[in-house]
Amino acid sequence: MARRLRTIRELDVTERRVLVRVDYNVPLEGGRVVDDTRVRETLPTLQWLLERRAKVILCSHLGRPRGQVREELRLAPVAEVLERLVGRPVQYVRDIVGPDARAMAERLKPGELGLLENLRFDPREEADDPEFARALADLAERYVNDAFGAAHRAHASVVGVAKLLPSAAGLLLEREVQALERVLRSTERPFVLVLGGAKISDKIGVIENLLPRADAVLLGGGMANTFLKARGYELGRSLVETEKIGEAQRLLDLAEQRGVRVELPVDVVVAPSLDAPQERQVVPVERVPPDRAIYDIGPETVKRFSDVIRTAALLVWNGPMGVYEIEEFREGTRGVAEAVAACPGFTLVGGGDSAAALKELGLADRVGHLSTGGGATLEYLEGRELPGIAVLMEEEA
Repeated sequence: MARRLRTIRELDVTERRVLVRVDYNVPLEGGRVVDDTRVRETLPTLQWLLERRAKVILCSHLGRPRGQVREELRLAPVAEVLERLVGRPVQYVRDIVGPDARAMAERLKPGELGLLENLRFDPREEADDPEFARALADLAERYVNDAFGAAHRAHASVVGVAKLLPSAAGLLLEREVQALERVLRSTERPFVLVLGGAKISDKIGVIENLLPRADAVLLGGGMANTFLKARGYELGRSLVETEKIGEAQRLLDLAEQRGVRVELPVDVVVAPSLDAPQERQVVPVERVPPDRAIYDIGPETVKRFSDVIRTAALLVWNGPMGVYEIEEFREGTRGVAEAVAACPGFTLVGGGDSAAALKELGLADRVGHLSTGGGATLEYLEGRELPGIAVLMEEEA
């Protein structure tokens, strides 16, 4: 029997207390939010609720405090940003399920917003502790999950609360699922998969799940080195997951059997180390010096990848083509970002550095869908069921 995602439109939220799980795991520098994208992405859901006079109680994690209170990971800077973006006060409390949190929830009036403290300050959150879930649920009468970036975590605020209250997906979570389902179920061809990042181990499941439908797979970043090694290239001091060379060869053989085109770098940017980017040089992949390492794809590879990207009717890109955080090793990622933005087909981009490249170049609004998930996006593309989404599904009549 087919299943469907319950959405916020099905909830009666008028003058109800609504607990909304959001993903405000934003980058901070000096106690200030330096990228408010994840906050902005939740605004449609918040506005929808506020227009219906809901009493909105927001909860989120930030960083990895591992069950300990860490002053630098409090959500106060996020509350300031949120106030500015929604144009109304946010009642932030330095409490999660204690008396201050309960008092805030009880004093909220219709159309008002509150924000709880960092969920992960309490070790019971990541343990999906039923008592903690019950305490969170007791703050509200309805539950909305709009935190796709945390949907792959079986945590109390993601799964536990959803079982205790009338619950549904927010508009952002709904949009993420629709975009990913389009990738997994669409018959649009050609379908091009572009993968980068440091490790093949992070992407094996995605390649395996999408390979039967892909027409071309373009591999860059550190993960491409392991595939190059499987093909017999000498790569100097480059990062290679030696224990995954056999796995890389298996995937290359599988692609060949299925007639899927696999593009690996033909030229690369090398340097003695990340500390000496000024000594970088572009070399053919078969001529990597023994005392140097690969830190980016070269211009000829960018051209080849771009030519394939230009043909795509459906495209998924996850992961940078080089060490994107260092300026001298960004050109490969930039080149791919420009090609993806110019692609005429439906494009889905996931992953921090891929998204950062698009934003930096002013191209973020030129892709079909820019996912807010990292690990969640990858797991969905692997075909795995995400706990935070599964708990919001129901059988279709």
